[in-house]
Amino acid sequence: MRHAERRAAPKPILVTGAAGDVGGIGRTVTEMLLARGFRVRALVRRDDERAAALRERGAEVVVGDLLDLMSMHKAIEGCARLYFGMSVSPAYLEATVNTAAVARHHGIERFVNMSQMTVSQMSITETTDSPQHKLHWLAEQALDWSGLPVTHVRPTVFLEGFFLRLTASSVKRADQLVLPMGSGKTSPISAHDVARAVTEILADPDRHAAHIYNLAGPQSADLDFFASEFSAALGRRIRYVDLPPAEWREKLVAWGLPVHLVDHMTAMAALNREGRYDRTSDDMVRLTGTPAMTVREFVRRHAASYGGAAS
Repeated sequence: MRHAERRAAPKPILVTGAAGDVGGIGRTVTEMLLARGFRVRALVRRDDERAAALRERGAEVVVGDLLDLMSMHKAIEGCARLYFGMSVSPAYLEATVNTAAVARHHGIERFVNMSQMTVSQMSITETTDSPQHKLHWLAEQALDWSGLPVTHVRPTVFLEGFFLRLTASSVKRADQLVLPMGSGKTSPISAHDVARAVTEILADPDRHAAHIYNLAGPQSADLDFFASEFSAALGRRIRYVDLPPAEWREKLVAWGLPVHLVDHMTAMAALNREGRYDRTSDDMVRLTGTPAMTVREFVRRHAASYGGAAS
């Protein structure tokens, strides 16, 4: 336990989405802060086994809804710092403003906002076809207008999404990395590394005041390259199969995903084909002192999900 850090933040740090599984950022930030001796108030939607696990680790668990004013008062009152993150949702902007209004009322000292790197390419006259990107851009505008001490974190594509959940079955079944990315380059990053960056900001907020951090993986490359990284990690040949965008959308719909999420992921794929995710940044190293993990390392860590490594 780092006693200096505990003295620096005697009040709890609120972490939203602490029991969620979208990349696991909230849960991982909670665990990392607790390991460093900070008091953490974990906001969850339901008091279930995941909430119980957070309590066992030492978190103060609060059940609430980002869209409900009263539950957000209960969550935020008495906290000094706050991490805000929410999964893809048409209610994202409402949740952001609701949280910001209550945070301002209670005098939050640092508001760390999880955004997206695509926002850095947007403006009042330029957006994308993703409804979620627009909500992230508007949310950043509202937070900047709020007068709150905000630090924006803008990661690129998450490895846990496109490169694990959406591809594990095809890699396991057919040794194929099936994605609609065309020949565009991308620099995916793991949620674990993003959580490391968020933890550093919350641990020493004054050093990161009014900053915007763009977080990318250490490699920006096309999917043929990443297929070769899968091959090296698993010890068997993995091929990239470029799925036509229309088939990709049909696949997402068939999985029963919400329209808002389907529209967002379809737009992300289109942007990648256009080269809009070919982004690099040294912010991860500047924040944490170490680079984000490579795709090869990520695949090795999750080898079982891909059918295991060849003997």
